Amino acid sequence: MQMGMIGLGKMGMNMTRRLIKGGHSIRAYNKTVDKIEEAKEAKALPAYSLEELVKGLKPPRIIWLMVPAGKPVDDTIEQLAGMVRKDDVIIDGGNSFYKDDIRHEQRLSPLGVHYMDVGVSGGIWGLKEGYCLMAGGDRKIFRRVEPLLKTLAPKDGYLYCGPVGAGHFVKMVHNGIEYGLMAAYGEGFQVLHESEYTKGLNLADVAHLWNRGSVVRSWLLELAEDAFKKDADLSGIRGYVEDSGEGRWTVQQAIEMGVPAPVTALSLFNRFRSREEESFSDKVLAALRNEFGGHAVKAESKKTGVKKKRT
Repeated sequence: MQMGMIGLGKMGMNMTRRLIKGGHSIRAYNKTVDKIEEAKEAKALPAYSLEELVKGLKPPRIIWLMVPAGKPVDDTIEQLAGMVRKDDVIIDGGNSFYKDDIRHEQRLSPLGVHYMDVGVSGGIWGLKEGYCLMAGGDRKIFRRVEPLLKTLAPKDGYLYCGPVGAGHFVKMVHNGIEYGLMAAYGEGFQVLHESEYTKGLNLADVAHLWNRGSVVRSWLLELAEDAFKKDADLSGIRGYVEDSGEGRWTVQQAIEMGVPAPVTALSLFNRFRSREEESFSDKVLAALRNEFGGHAVKAESKKTGVKKKRT
């Protein structure tokens, strides 16, 4: 299939590469030219403006956005609204709030343009392992774009979740759960790290062990093992943990619905706390975010004590 990709960051670039390897024709655009050139080297067709991208696709077009949630998505859709035509499809694959999806559909629907939201999970490993995809929108349009989803995902790795907004809603809850899981691992490893009974214990060995038949085995534990192998005490990482929005939205949604979600809420508040003081638990969270998503971590200079950002 032919598709346009807007946004060539860590996720967008690797998704472009995977789609091309899967036999699709991808016309790629990014605000910075160096990323366009990098995509061109991966056999993508370059577009140096949104207008060039739209004109370079044969109608009915499919255009996938991988840009930051909020104003960047709003601005891009507003620009595209003046270029696309009836029966074209715009997909937001970023981490947008599901209520924004409803607003975007309302903007595009009078133009006869279809809108879909697709929550994407897989981080920097998606190129090799595939992406977990959660799709929202008209089911007929889902069927139209399904060959793209099938290429991006591993076996059984994509799902039609419901009308517009449902994909990002499911991804929002997914990330809320992720917050709780990571917090539990961080706290557990801190107990091991600080206990006299397990002084000197190799935490990479513990993570490896727990992934062999234990009920707490997971991909996050595999990533924890990798992180501890690189830095046994995580001494090069500051325990400063960002939140990208979905955890907050999950807690807000739980409040609106009157659904108790204490673990998710507490894990979110702990991320806020991590920016004020440091603990080994927070170092584990920061390391895990870097391992699965390539998220920046803050390093601390041993010579000067000045905190630096590390990717």
